[in-house]
Amino acid sequence: MQRNQFLGLTLRTALGAAALAVAASSFAQAYPTKPVRVVIPFPPGGTLDTVGRQLAQKIGEQMGQNFIVENKAGGNGVIGGDVVAKAPADGYTLLFNASTFTTAPMTMKSVPYGVVKDFAPVALVAKAPLSVAINKNLPITDIKSLMAYAKANPGKMTFAVGSIGSAGHLSTELLKRAGQLDYLIVPYKGTAPAFQDLIGGQIDGFIDPILGSLQYHKSGMLRVVAVTSAQRAASLPDVPTVGETIPGYEFYSWYGLWGPAKLPADITQRLNTEVNKALAEMTPKLKEQGLLTTPGSVEDFAKFQRSDMERSQKIVTEGNIRVE
Repeated sequence: MQRNQFLGLTLRTALGAAALAVAASSFAQAYPTKPVRVVIPFPPGGTLDTVGRQLAQKIGEQMGQNFIVENKAGGNGVIGGDVVAKAPADGYTLLFNASTFTTAPMTMKSVPYGVVKDFAPVALVAKAPLSVAINKNLPITDIKSLMAYAKANPGKMTFAVGSIGSAGHLSTELLKRAGQLDYLIVPYKGTAPAFQDLIGGQIDGFIDPILGSLQYHKSGMLRVVAVTSAQRAASLPDVPTVGETIPGYEFYSWYGLWGPAKLPADITQRLNTEVNKALAEMTPKLKEQGLLTTPGSVEDFAKFQRSDMERSQKIVTEGNIRVE
């Protein structure tokens, strides 16, 4: 090939690549051109649903398009997750889920997708400190008295978990080992029936995100004796942390946004930017609900997810947590 021909080919290749880059950038800027479906794989009404709807509305306002929440409950979140895993990677079907998304597959015999293989992390939205809620009729006012009561009644105390492999479940297992306690863990199908039984006295304790227990605590229907965050929660300033009694104890549920694997990088980045922009405005309200917003890059979220999955796998293995 002559030198002039080679230079011409190189120039055309470079121009072609530049044109594709411009086209991709234009596509990302134009996105979304139609409503976006945000799948929440649990029933309406819980903390996950509340936060997801707030975020979807805010992002929709910012991007000038409807972000429509669709609850696809069932299978401990697997049914909704599978919908997104099999959706086109075009940014029009997204998953909003809690940390249960990454931990539930560790406890199940089979799941039709791989968390890392079939999903693209978009943004870490918030961390949710958990509350240790106790039936109000028990003589328990803090973690110290909880430990004393559990040790005085070995094997008799009961703690609910809203779903197998959830942050609340792992936190309950961790407290059991860290405090060397002997209590029975009782699985429920969702947080609402667990709270009903806790208030009614059919169950003794329940560890779940603060937002779920806050109204019941303030109304005196149950008693929150501790929170699982490193610092006391702004929404419950008089309630101590578990770590004040058991040094080093710290646990959170967390919420994130994912797309199907191979979601274009420009779409992923655009969504991440919009989430961070939304969080700047949503922070005061979420803080009142007991949540800590976590703005950051796509890479930050991917790194956090890997680290959290490693820690969760250790708890699941040591606790022999399995869905029957």
